Amino acid sequence: MEPLAARLRPQTLDEVVGQEHLVGKSKPLRVAVEKKHLFSFILWGPPGTGKTTVARIYARALDVELFELSAVSAGKDDIKKIIGSRKDTRREIAMFEKAKVLFLDEIHRFNKAQQDFLLPYVESGELTLIGATTENPSFEVIAPLLSRCRVFVLEPLSEEALRAIVKRSKIKVDAKTFDWIMGYANGDARRALGIMEGAESLYGKVTADTLNKALESPQLRYDKKGEEHYDTISAFIKSMRASQADAALYYLARMVESGEDPLFIARRMVVFASEDIGLAQPTALVVANAVFRACETIGYPECAINLAHGVAYLSQCKKNRGAYGALRAAQADVREHGNLPIPKKLRNPETKLMKELGYGKGYEKYDTESYLPDKLKKKKYLK
Repeated sequence: MEPLAARLRPQTLDEVVGQEHLVGKSKPLRVAVEKKHLFSFILWGPPGTGKTTVARIYARALDVELFELSAVSAGKDDIKKIIGSRKDTRREIAMFEKAKVLFLDEIHRFNKAQQDFLLPYVESGELTLIGATTENPSFEVIAPLLSRCRVFVLEPLSEEALRAIVKRSKIKVDAKTFDWIMGYANGDARRALGIMEGAESLYGKVTADTLNKALESPQLRYDKKGEEHYDTISAFIKSMRASQADAALYYLARMVESGEDPLFIARRMVVFASEDIGLAQPTALVVANAVFRACETIGYPECAINLAHGVAYLSQCKKNRGAYGALRAAQADVREHGNLPIPKKLRNPETKLMKELGYGKGYEKYDTESYLPDKLKKKKYLK
């Protein structure tokens, strides 16, 4: 029998829960489906938020020939098989056969050479590409390919959305159990349904107690690309944050032994260097970037040594989240107040009229008066 998550997978946009900014009325993906607009795009978001579902619904609605590949195991030969020997133009394809759409899951796992190989087929229209990724496409997809795709960002599912999905499963859960599921799922519908199905299968009912037991049960199998992947990287980051180098190295070893992408690990280290260490030891960012570069140029198995070097260093650094906290506080004010007027003395007086209006007037290089907008003059972000 198919897993519960597969059985509950939506078949139309109306059945999709969450992602209203993409599939709601007059939103881009709904408009594309309604107008039968064929184009390449990339779905970027956490696991279990509907990337595969949206791709399949889109392809079904446009009545195209859909091919699904995972970049983890696919390569150039798989692309060649899809293309076949046809040399028709896009117009001829439209006349004689269904358009070919490639859904490439985990597109960030395709290296530069593989993406370069895919590019001309997307460029010519022989293939329409739908990529799915949990990683920022700006860093993972080559610029020429990215420029030919729109990027749609999927958000972690809200409590309301997860509640609707749990209800759709017809598995009864009380308020305490639902809270447990919410905390465990972290916005991932597949994760929520997987643990619920496991608990019901093993214990005949879904409660906070049976969910906890199922979580520890060796009989319950997890999606290595989902829970295993994110739980381990979470433990890795938290160990470095707590300056526990031994624990961080252990979780690093688990990821290395499972074949985790070294660039995924190194990228998290670069973020950690600024987010958690920051001003306490600015050279941490230099080291983290050097580790990332080493992983890019060397690759496995040797780059594991570079990763270990970086992890040991970052774990032992003093920590200061001041810059990170300041950024988040400033972003909160931007979201709340919008683009507040910039003080006139900070504006560039490019024309005579601007000068007459006071642009640039009173500006001093080493002024001690706050340069923040008037409404935020007393704000202190960096503490």
